[in-house]
Amino acid sequence: MSPERATTKREETPPSDAEALQLVDRIASELELLARNVDILEKLTGSPPMGIIRLSEALHLPIHKVRYSLHLLEREGVIQPSADGAVVTESAVEFWGALNTSLDRMAALIQHLKERAGEHQSKSAARKGY
Repeated sequence: MSPERATTKREETPPSDAEALQLVDRIASELELLARNVDILEKLTGSPPMGIIRLSEALHLPIHKVRYSLHLLEREGVIQPSADGAVVTESAVEFWGALNTSLDRMAALIQHLKERAGEHQSKSAARKGY
């Protein structure tokens, strides 16, 4: 191998246990954010417009988290600001359908990963004599 190639070739190393757990923690954190966004959208659906403070009090969430979720929901087009607070748009119907489809896909993938992890856990325990 030429010296140039040796310096540009990047060796792939598998993630450490700590790095793998960080990945899982990041995914869990994103799911918690999604759950919060859904809670806020549910609260706004069929209700009069609500502002950040009222949503914060109603859902027992810090104001900064409500503000961030409202920003994300507005960017998705499912809510819009009004003089009286956030209101749900007609796009929310499509959002609920897409969310349902995505959650079905994620649930199937999680189940598959859970089965694989269980198999590896059983094999590891058998090798260690547990």
